[in-house]
Amino acid sequence: MSSKTRRHIISVTVRNESSVLSRVAGLFAGRGYNIESLTVAPIPNEEFSRITIETIGDQKTVDQIEKQLNKLIPVLKVVEREDFIEQEIAMAKFPVETNLAELDALCRAFNGKISIISENGIIATISDHPIRVGAFITASSRFSPIEIIRSGVVAMEP
Repeated sequence: MSSKTRRHIISVTVRNESSVLSRVAGLFAGRGYNIESLTVAPIPNEEFSRITIETIGDQKTVDQIEKQLNKLIPVLKVVEREDFIEQEIAMAKFPVETNLAELDALCRAFNGKISIISENGIIATISDHPIRVGAFITASSRFSPIEIIRSGVVAMEP
């Protein structure tokens, strides 16, 4: 990544209508912009949804993305800023033979816990800043995870 190219979080408030997500994703695809992560959920007690997009680019590219997003009819608000409060969830499945005490200590260090233990494996869940989720994934590799799933970032203005 060059010094001008960096990670950006864009929060988009949209009407909760069919095809809105495909129109937003199509905007990115049609212009060759990459979406690193995408999270969508309805806003409680409203007819709107929030789309949180993580992308990488220079400021000029992100400014173009914002302008194009604002042109879409169901889009009500587009916010891109550096000081969002961010969280991401990761779930990881480990072999049943994994040392529970060590795995539990690792999970707690990343705001997580062991969610379930079954004959199929141990599932751990963490919720932390995306950089720390990456660090958890790296640190957990010593336990030979069977599967890891990341949610994508959610962000809120302070």
